[in-house]
Amino acid sequence: MSDHKVEFVDVAAMAQWIQKDGVGNIIAGMVDFLEEDFKKWQSFDKIPRVASHTPFGVIELMPTSDNVTYSFKYVNGHPSNPARGYQTVTAFGLLADVDNGYPVFLAEMTLLTALRTAAVSAMVAKHLARKDSRKMAMVGTGSQSEFQALGMRAVLGIEDLAVYDVDPAAIEKFRRNLEPLGFRIHAASSVDEAVADADIITTCTADKQQAKVLLNSQVKPGVHLNAIGGDCPGKTELESEILDRSTVFVEFPPQTRIEGEIQQKDPDFPVVEFWKVLTGEEPGRVSDEQITLFDSVGFAIADFSGLRYARAATQGTDLQQFIDLVANPDDPKDLFSLVNVNVPVG
Repeated sequence: MSDHKVEFVDVAAMAQWIQKDGVGNIIAGMVDFLEEDFKKWQSFDKIPRVASHTPFGVIELMPTSDNVTYSFKYVNGHPSNPARGYQTVTAFGLLADVDNGYPVFLAEMTLLTALRTAAVSAMVAKHLARKDSRKMAMVGTGSQSEFQALGMRAVLGIEDLAVYDVDPAAIEKFRRNLEPLGFRIHAASSVDEAVADADIITTCTADKQQAKVLLNSQVKPGVHLNAIGGDCPGKTELESEILDRSTVFVEFPPQTRIEGEIQQKDPDFPVVEFWKVLTGEEPGRVSDEQITLFDSVGFAIADFSGLRYARAATQGTDLQQFIDLVANPDDPKDLFSLVNVNVPVG
């Protein structure tokens, strides 16, 4: 039987890699991969993610390919999970060789998705936030929040944070995790207090409802809004009027119009595809008074970049295992030879 081993990074190895290299360093490195892939956006196959919705949550597949490498991510989103002792989001992903269709790299992506989501936020803020941005407000301090903060510090140098969450324990968890790392954190008693003098506002909540986590009256001219909590139909965070005052940047419009903040708007509501900012086809921020809004829902090309980076960073180390994932008989036409009890397996 011929040999085809698939590189594999499991949860323990992923955590070990992150501890060794550091969240901020990984996010900064991943931004380079993201920018490289976003600049060749047009070379990728693109479809909205394939979603299976139930009253409990959603399970999604996110595929893409640049005609050299294919990737997909399996991911769930179940907002009621923490109350039952489960995580809201879990994921794994795979890279395959387009030339022969064989998988080459498999990895856990619950941790990796948190890194790539923060890396996308930081990449976009790098190009859209005011250059003098020094303070970020965070509305929602759940499982994504620390990664977002570390990403913004790694790429933009932001260390002053004002945070608000309806769950005081989540705020305390956030402070416990990040204050030892040098962040200056103000625990606000309201959204108004948190966003009062923020240059960047990140909203990241998990409830599957059309919420108004951030009101139009709370958004001042010149801020950059990083809206990452809306990621499925019926789930939004921003008051609709905020969109009317903002230049809205998106990943893939056909997906964002279904899942993002702009699902509140007409199908022809104007948006800018962020990749065009990187290629120079569209401007990013054009004035200090402009409100820039990244309506982020997460797209497969970002997972492609995250998997590429994780593979490159762990290749040739003991962080990778090798697993048999492909049935590969000596004779490609004789798959039955692998199960034929009358013929010795080669």
